[in-house]
Amino acid sequence: MSAIPAKTLTEATAAIEDVSSRIEDVFARVGHELGRGHLIFKELNQGLATLSEELSGAEIEGAATALQEIAARLSELAEALPAESALLATIGTSTAEASALLKPLFKHIQMITIIARSARIEAASLDGDREGFLAFTQEAYDLGKAVQGSIEGCARDQQRLSEAVATASGRQREFESRYRNQLVSESAELGAAYSGLRGQRRDSSQLADLASTSTRKIAEAVGGAIISLQAGDSTRQRLEHVCHGLGQASEAAPGLVPGRGASEDGARAICQLQAALLRDAQREFGGDIGQIVRALSAILHDAGSVVGHGRTLFGGEDGGSSSFLARIKQALAHASTLIATCESAGRSVDEALAIVEDTLAKFRQAIAGLAEATVDITLIGMNAGLKASHLGSRGSAFVVIANELKATADQVSAGAGRLRPVLDGIERSANELKELRVRGDPAQLAKFEPQILQALREVEVGNERLGKLMSRLVDEGAEFEGLMNSAQNLMSSLGESSAALPAVAARVETASAGAQRPQPEAQDRAMLDDLFARYTMERERDVHREFLQTLGLASIAATRRVEVVETADDGIELF
Repeated sequence: MSAIPAKTLTEATAAIEDVSSRIEDVFARVGHELGRGHLIFKELNQGLATLSEELSGAEIEGAATALQEIAARLSELAEALPAESALLATIGTSTAEASALLKPLFKHIQMITIIARSARIEAASLDGDREGFLAFTQEAYDLGKAVQGSIEGCARDQQRLSEAVATASGRQREFESRYRNQLVSESAELGAAYSGLRGQRRDSSQLADLASTSTRKIAEAVGGAIISLQAGDSTRQRLEHVCHGLGQASEAAPGLVPGRGASEDGARAICQLQAALLRDAQREFGGDIGQIVRALSAILHDAGSVVGHGRTLFGGEDGGSSSFLARIKQALAHASTLIATCESAGRSVDEALAIVEDTLAKFRQAIAGLAEATVDITLIGMNAGLKASHLGSRGSAFVVIANELKATADQVSAGAGRLRPVLDGIERSANELKELRVRGDPAQLAKFEPQILQALREVEVGNERLGKLMSRLVDEGAEFEGLMNSAQNLMSSLGESSAALPAVAARVETASAGAQRPQPEAQDRAMLDDLFARYTMERERDVHREFLQTLGLASIAATRRVEVVETADDGIELF
């Protein structure tokens, strides 16, 4: 029978069983919470991976490219305005110069018709070949009238051209003064939007990858913590074995032989063995709890990081992606208004260019006709003068008139020669202006708007999905944080409870102490062998062997090699 107070053994057993039951409850709850957290972040990891793909999609790339092109074209429009205004001013100046050259040319042609009428009167007074001279003068008169009609048409066209150029030039100057700075500003705004959209796409993709990495780390850590929870079951089994051993040492415990329990030395040895096992179990369990608590702390830190990544993905704290998209849409709306204004202002320029083209064609046709007419008039005058000179003094007046006709025709030809380079200058300026208008055609810019708005709609849909995902991330992140905090508190509390086990072991040791070390009898050694056979962890066997060595014993059960199957990381043997 045991001399150890039964109360000591009963209280020790009760304290150990209390810790054992708490281990089972706490580890079950923590395992459930970790499992729930694992599912949460597994889903979030999938969502973040999908988001990363969306942020790298062709829609955002297409919108960014279109924004860049519109910004560049608006900048070209702004840069072209001064050049367009200058070319319109040049055309206006050249048109005024052409008008100034037309006036003397028109007078010279009028002079030809007057001289032709005078020649006709003079020809009527001639006696010889009167009909021939009348035919000469009639032909010169008819040519002069024809050219006069052509030049009058040019004068009317020139007036229409001057008015159109003046109107276009005025509208262009007004548009330039009012809207050029706005074009530059909107170009810069769209350029910044392009950079911002590309930057957000790049940064968001990187952040999505970072968040995905953090989520995977969390999933791995949660999985590791769940595996670590197996230590709870191992410790619970060890505590059950200790309680069984203490029961064997008590007066109420049955021995191997009916009616006999352990001897006094045997009970002391068993109690001291259980104290050693209890201390070792608590020491290992305390390490396991510390490892799990540290893992939970790391998981909480990474969870906070994931939520932070999510907030950044959603647009940060300064308004979010929605407001960023709203700014882009606003910039596009302003650009659209400016484009429409450019189209309106540009119509007058295009109309003026059309009139320039039409007028230049008529002018060149008129000048070509004028050149032919002046050659014919000159020949007519020369032939009439030669024929009149044969009449002697009777034809001298006609000769003078014919020479005057030729001289006037020469002046018309010279006037046409001075007009030609002016028309060439107008044509060059008009071609340069037309080229500028083609490069900066607002109608081409307007074609980008539907493409950009469609891409922005795609981005907004993705942003809405992102918002829901981030809301879920924040909500479930908060849930996860609560779960982890709860698990951490449970484990810390359990650690505090298990920390009392060494004191229980000390009380058992004190109660089983004696003047000499225990000398177990044969039946006691059989009981020790029976306890050894119940062990499921190799660590228990090691402690058992070490304890027997302190007693100078080498039990067959304690020294035999036991064939076991161990797991890779937790020391649990499967029989």
